[in-house]
Amino acid sequence: MSVRMKEVASRAGVSVKTVSNVVNGYVHVAPQTRQRVQQVIDDMGYSPNLSARSLRSGRTSIIAVALPRLDEPYFAELAAAVIGVAEDRGFMVLVDQTDGLLEREQRALAGIRPNLIDGLMINPLALGAADFRAPAVSTPLVLLGERVWDSSFDHVAIDNVAAARLATDHLLEVGRRRPAAIGVMSSEVAQTARLRLAGFRAATAAAGVSVPHEHLQEVGTFRREEGARAMDRLLDLREPPDAVYCFNDLLALGALHALHRRGLRVPEDVAVIGTDDIVETSYSTPTLSTVAQDAGEIATLALDVLLDRIGDGSAAPPREVVAGFQLKVRQSTVGGPVS
Repeated sequence: MSVRMKEVASRAGVSVKTVSNVVNGYVHVAPQTRQRVQQVIDDMGYSPNLSARSLRSGRTSIIAVALPRLDEPYFAELAAAVIGVAEDRGFMVLVDQTDGLLEREQRALAGIRPNLIDGLMINPLALGAADFRAPAVSTPLVLLGERVWDSSFDHVAIDNVAAARLATDHLLEVGRRRPAAIGVMSSEVAQTARLRLAGFRAATAAAGVSVPHEHLQEVGTFRREEGARAMDRLLDLREPPDAVYCFNDLLALGALHALHRRGLRVPEDVAVIGTDDIVETSYSTPTLSTVAQDAGEIATLALDVLLDRIGDGSAAPPREVVAGFQLKVRQSTVGGPVS
């Protein structure tokens, strides 16, 4: 016979409401209580009746996450983190790939029936402010990544200017004086690239280091092949750089490939650093220094905000939540066996 919620409550010594709050992932439950209730749920094999709960509450315990490209490691890792955190809160996750295209982002924003999902996380690249006006958005929403407009929606991201400055400062601190940047974009919606360029410029300006315009390499996408092509262009200059800050790790991995193909040593001839700390960076040759974004932290923060909004926070003002980051120093900037 199936286990009922009131049996879980009795075994855990809490109210049925508390069990419901744990099952529904509400954040306003003491950690010790949540852990005790979850242990009883696991021990008793309790599984909520989703159909009945949906009829009673008007909720489905399903959220959606829409990301630009699932074949890019950072977004794949972020999707996995969201799924893991959501599962712990009793939610299922629908994942959609938008390719950063306006039509597909609009479809993700408005194309999912409101009665199918309780909320949506989306990392937009092409959407503009007009796309977010009512009635286009009818479900609780959290924006991930960067945006180019003031919004009335919750937003979770890292401080990209500070992250880029940290990476560039590291290159300067290890003695490099001809730094270059790979990842510049002129697209109207390329906010991440603009912020990371701003951080690079701030760091070099503060150190009194002049950066020639040709050391600022533009790319079409943040992918390995673009990083390799940009690195080749830099190496063809009369005075090539002695260090490169890449706006993400895929660009940096492409740059490493080009440097190896051209017979240059990393970091002796050129130091390289990226951003994101995807799993590949620990296994490249040499291992890649990077500024790490914690996908687990971003997923947790975003889900906490979304569940608050799904719960009783619909009238609360929009929140701007900043996730942390840290420098991971590896062989590509300092050489030697770095863990």
